[in-house]
Amino acid sequence: MPNYGMVIDLQKCVGCGCCTVACKGENNTRPRANGQSYNWSDLLNKTEGTFPDIRHTTLPVLCNHCTNAPCVENCPVTPKAMFKAEDGTTLHNQERCIGCRACQMSCPYSAEQLDEKSLSGETYSVISFNFEGRDTQPQWTDQSELIKGCTASGAETGTKAGTLVPHMNAYESGDYKAIRRAGVVEKCILCHHRTSNGMQPACVAACPAQARVFGDQADAGAPIAQLLKQHKALRLQEAAGTEPNVYYIRKYGPRS
Repeated sequence: MPNYGMVIDLQKCVGCGCCTVACKGENNTRPRANGQSYNWSDLLNKTEGTFPDIRHTTLPVLCNHCTNAPCVENCPVTPKAMFKAEDGTTLHNQERCIGCRACQMSCPYSAEQLDEKSLSGETYSVISFNFEGRDTQPQWTDQSELIKGCTASGAETGTKAGTLVPHMNAYESGDYKAIRRAGVVEKCILCHHRTSNGMQPACVAACPAQARVFGDQADAGAPIAQLLKQHKALRLQEAAGTEPNVYYIRKYGPRS
């Protein structure tokens, strides 16, 4: 059985955002709202210093699919709503989820409520919550028109398309639904519906710089294993003891 992980080469990453756009399209995620990002693949953009001595950095983040995942350990239901697949991916079953948010509160990589600090990369969250009683796809039920009498509303577009989300990717993943309901959390599943069928995660496939490498860490001949052997890798918040399976190598710079 494989042990999946991902390497992100920061020397190749240019912060273009193709990964985040591809992820939102693949997984039908909604826009940021209610202090939640709903970005399974996100970018932390930081600008530090004073002109002309300014440094800008971009760090791609996603669920780390930790070996010792606090979100799984602290999920109170049986069987677990947040659980580990045999291939190491951390998955979520929304039918078993009771919306307690214990996973989000225990995750070192998630803030329960995002504020303005998240816009400057100081905080972020890899787990988002869909509040009870609120529409989980409000952009497609909104009846307002951007230009009155000229452009269609989201609701009209959805009606004409004959589906809740006009460009919905109606995948089947077993435990995970293509559209989440209210009262449950959501997060990156490493496109388990794709990887289970021999495909790459959408963020990996879309990266124009090939900065992301996904594969079986246990396979010594796999590209991911070769990169981890060749470079000294960094993992986020290693002191937390979660054993993340997302690694970062090298860094961006004009002389890197």
